[in-house]
Amino acid sequence: MRSVCVVGLGLIGGSVLRAAAAAGCVTWGATASTADAEAARQDGYDVVDLAGALDRARLHDALVVVAVPLPAVEEVLRALPEGVRLTDVVSVKGPVADLVRRVAPHARYVGGHPMAGTSSSGWSAGRADLFHDAAWVVTAEDDTDPDVLTDVMELAFAAEAHVVPTTALEHDAAVARISHLPHLLAAVLASVGADGGPLALSLAAGSFGDGTRVAGSRPELVRAMCEGNRGALLDAVDDALGRLGAARGSLASTGGLAKTIDAGHAARVALQNQTTRTDLTIDLTAPDALRDLRDLGSRGGRVVALNGTTALARTP
Repeated sequence: MRSVCVVGLGLIGGSVLRAAAAAGCVTWGATASTADAEAARQDGYDVVDLAGALDRARLHDALVVVAVPLPAVEEVLRALPEGVRLTDVVSVKGPVADLVRRVAPHARYVGGHPMAGTSSSGWSAGRADLFHDAAWVVTAEDDTDPDVLTDVMELAFAAEAHVVPTTALEHDAAVARISHLPHLLAAVLASVGADGGPLALSLAAGSFGDGTRVAGSRPELVRAMCEGNRGALLDAVDDALGRLGAARGSLASTGGLAKTIDAGHAARVALQNQTTRTDLTIDLTAPDALRDLRDLGSRGGRVVALNGTTALARTP
């Protein structure tokens, strides 16, 4: 597998570096955090300054993985060498793609986003198995470089994830609902619980803990991803407010919540009962390969392995 250079060694970037190294890849990293750099070096990983890391990536034709918060992406992009193979693990794809087009159009870019994490942060929070069985989004746009697309999928498979191909626009709309809205709702729920005073907090158990877990994430990181996906998140918030408004109206008028509770229960059961089956292969050299990959992702399918230039896919 191709060498991997990871820029940003927090929870996600640090886990990418560990996973790639554990899979036998030649790896090195860079980070603006002195504490993360020193901790990674103490753990035996090769960490250098940004200029040195990117120059080595140019010499070895490595895959560069940008793993910094959205506000710091532009600074990294401005330092990229000509023609570098580039991906990222930022939680929004549209804004990153826009930055690449504006700041680093010379990069060979394929967006990525592993759907895994914890409420902890920094190098010490990372682990090599963080992405096991997780979905790893790759963007398959019409102008996607197929060689770099293969590089990114191979990185995901090295981390023992499965690949979900889609577009930046569809990704951002989806994660607004299943990632960014939950962060916002967790913040609201935690605040409402705290306003109940010491008694309420002393009685808080599993449901409150589960619902507020991600509110323990670093606020600046949550703000960066939620504010960076403003348009799609507004749509998701409007949907949630409409449902809450309907629940409130029903509770106030009839005292009943059956429609809201039943709909939520049915949605959760459907999530738990999802099944997949192996049923197709995609020739990555075919003219319609990118379209076929996007169609697979839109149907909830995944790529689970590569065999040369053939992708083995599973669909619901």
